[in-house]
Amino acid sequence: MAMSSPATHRHAPDWLILTIACVAQFMVVLDVSVVNVALPHMGLDLHLSENKAQWIINAYVLTFAGFLLLGGRAADLFGRRKVYLLGIGVFTLASIGAGFAHSGTEMIVARAVQGLGGAILSPATLTIIVTTFHGPRLPKAIGAWSAVAGAGGAVGGLAGGLLTGYVNWRWVFFINVPFGIAAAVIAALFLQERRNQEATFKLDVTGAVLVTGGLTALIYGVVNTTTSSWTASSTLTWFLVAAIMLVAFLYWEARVASHPLVPFRIFRSRPLSVANVVMLLAGGAFFAMWYFLTYYFQNILGYDAVRAGFAFLPMAVGIIIGAQLSSRLLVKVGVRPLLLVGAVLATLGFYWLSLITPTSTYWGDILAPAFLCSFAMGLLFAPLATAATSKVDRADAGLASGILNTARQVGGSLALAILGTVAYDRTVQYDHLAALGHHVTNATKLGFVAGYSRAFEISAAITLVALIVSGALPTKVGHHSSHAEPLDVAANAAGAGH
Repeated sequence: MAMSSPATHRHAPDWLILTIACVAQFMVVLDVSVVNVALPHMGLDLHLSENKAQWIINAYVLTFAGFLLLGGRAADLFGRRKVYLLGIGVFTLASIGAGFAHSGTEMIVARAVQGLGGAILSPATLTIIVTTFHGPRLPKAIGAWSAVAGAGGAVGGLAGGLLTGYVNWRWVFFINVPFGIAAAVIAALFLQERRNQEATFKLDVTGAVLVTGGLTALIYGVVNTTTSSWTASSTLTWFLVAAIMLVAFLYWEARVASHPLVPFRIFRSRPLSVANVVMLLAGGAFFAMWYFLTYYFQNILGYDAVRAGFAFLPMAVGIIIGAQLSSRLLVKVGVRPLLLVGAVLATLGFYWLSLITPTSTYWGDILAPAFLCSFAMGLLFAPLATAATSKVDRADAGLASGILNTARQVGGSLALAILGTVAYDRTVQYDHLAALGHHVTNATKLGFVAGYSRAFEISAAITLVALIVSGALPTKVGHHSSHAEPLDVAANAAGAGH
């Protein structure tokens, strides 16, 4: 791959280039999880119901997922420095907008733009590393980048709790600003421009817009059922728009786009197809778990934001332990056994969580099953990344890794919309019983817990389906083929925790 490298910027030491990449990646990963603990406070101040508040998360995740592959190609086509500065600029400005938002609409728009900035920025950080470091230095740099990505997801809940509890929820966004400005200034001064001189492809903006719009319409249609029936004209209209846009996306990618965002030929690899389905399912269930536990801790157990943030720490540790153990066992036992064990543990953990009641306690009823789910998810990430890239050509390894990452984000948005709607419907049933004069003590609290419990039951069913799908994986998948790119595997596994 021919790279241009004009010496128009002053020389920078390796540690500074690595810092430029890691700080930006930390910000992108952190902003998925840091919002969770602050969500109830945001919803209250912005007059959003619990069900509508999920759009603060969905708006970010959907645009991030929809434009992630596009961002990866942009860095290669236009140059890592230009794309990095564009991404960090959009992300930082959107963070300011989210921090100053005074309505639900303003917040959701700002979060969508922030997700777009993250989709541009995140792939550029990895591009900076792989074009800067060579030989034995490259694995070490990737390891540092991966550790920072994992740490961003792990500390997000705690950071969100501390900022919300001791300052204000708006600071979960404002905290990005000084880091973003510093990273942009250092990158402008020291980062040399490099891009793939042989790149001839075009950016598939149409594909990214179609898939993002289609998924957004689909999720909006699902959430709309909390106020209208499934057969209402408004609901059906959203589903029709979603169907048209998603079918148009499939047609565009298969027949029209000269350089499609998602070349469907890559799905001829059965390990890649299985890995993406499992990630969509299991990743979605896990994504929703953080959302429901956030509300359970604060609405039912009465935790303040700081205590809720600390309550998530053991789960972050569970992810780290699971991921470390998985990476060590992968070479010895292969992909399939780890996927099966991880899916079984996740199913058991979610079913265990579904047994919660209004009188459940954190230490006696929540910690163990939540830790089990987190450990299981950590166990799944590395084998899923390995399976996705094990039977594809080296040239497609980055694409395969990016598609897996996108599947996780899309799964999270879909699961949150569906499970949030199910939980809301369950809660409303208890409110109706109380309104009809039935003897329902503390109906609202019972309704909330019944909704969370039902969401965890369905999560257990989802991970059970993931277990069944995992059985379709070839038994010999377990080591990287000579064509696979192990760096992309490591990067995706690390980033999967957020």
